[in-house]
Amino acid sequence: MANSAPNDFRDTKLDPDLLSTPFRVQTNWHVITGASCSGKTTMIEKLASEGFKTVPEAGRQYFESELAKGRTINKIRENRASYTCQVYELMHKSERELHASDVAFLDRALPDGLAFFRIAGLNPNNILPDCFQNRYASVFILNRLPYQRDGVRIADDTTAAYLDSWMSRDYRALGYHVIRVPVLPPEQRLAFVLERISGNGLK
Repeated sequence: MANSAPNDFRDTKLDPDLLSTPFRVQTNWHVITGASCSGKTTMIEKLASEGFKTVPEAGRQYFESELAKGRTINKIRENRASYTCQVYELMHKSERELHASDVAFLDRALPDGLAFFRIAGLNPNNILPDCFQNRYASVFILNRLPYQRDGVRIADDTTAAYLDSWMSRDYRALGYHVIRVPVLPPEQRLAFVLERISGNGLK
């Protein structure tokens, strides 16, 4: 997991043999994902305000926790492979704590880690088996908004485009019908998502 050759896995495709793995559990979980600056947090907050169970983004939680300890964003990011693995483990823990029957909206899910592993110089196929533990009820990828930086988000526009592309490819490779959410005002985006899952595990 060293950072000496961070580009080794940037174009690594998913192992076709592993892709034949059957899913273990069907869930009622709906994935809200996309690259940085796609409006995921706003969407999750809207869903929570409507009374739905939501799971916040592990990455943002991790960075905010580390910043609260007095670490700088640059210090946290010194070892990309290390923090990528820690964020992934937090995401994995969150999913283990959910019940499959729960109707929940996840701000990112385990397959998102595949793209982040590539960027960190890690082989995405190392975590591919985890992606078959649970099958999600639906997967929404939010189209990107104009890129903005904040105290946590410092990746550039090129990286955001890379993530957007690979997340779409990875979820499709896993057999999901990816629903693209167009750039719309937040309330219209919320309606777009709810309309498309009204008969798909939404209670």
